[in-house]
Amino acid sequence: MTRRFLFLITGSRADGNTELLARRAAEQLPEDVEQRWISLADHPLPDFEDLRHDPDRVRSADPNVELLLDATLAATDLVIVSPLYWYSLSAQAKRYLDYWSGWLRHPGVDFRATMAGRTLWGVTALAHRETEVADPLVGTLNHSTAYMGMRFGGVLLGNGSKPGDVLNDTEALARAKTFFAQEAPFARFPYDS
Repeated sequence: MTRRFLFLITGSRADGNTELLARRAAEQLPEDVEQRWISLADHPLPDFEDLRHDPDRVRSADPNVELLLDATLAATDLVIVSPLYWYSLSAQAKRYLDYWSGWLRHPGVDFRATMAGRTLWGVTALAHRETEVADPLVGTLNHSTAYMGMRFGGVLLGNGSKPGDVLNDTEALARAKTFFAQEAPFARFPYDS
């Protein structure tokens, strides 16, 4: 299967540190790997309304919801590009993941079965030097993929606060060169042995 990467930019700043780091990592992908970049600032999702148990639910008519559902289903590799905001994902990233709950019971879409075995990656920039402050973000992505039966490639962490700062993080830029080349294991919950 040809790999198709979907990069979801979920920060509130265009060309922010997280996006810059993600683009550096993406530069290392082979030329035959398809890349699609979607900014949730350009395609905002409406507030998630949980209609999973509503027997009259229908597929959303919102063009951004449809765009993201179709792009997600088409991707072999999904990259959440989210700055660390208050020690977790951006609001846009969290809202996107909330939509997964609705897509699990979406008429005509076997979302969980389709996503099983695919890979989720994360890229984030943070202002702290202590990377463990990003553990809630990493945990959210890992647990979401474990629930879905997906692989988890981990999170590429970089340091930066002011625009462009991450380009001075030589260790993060070095990790970016091989980040997508690693074999991603199936995600597991901490209680799985």
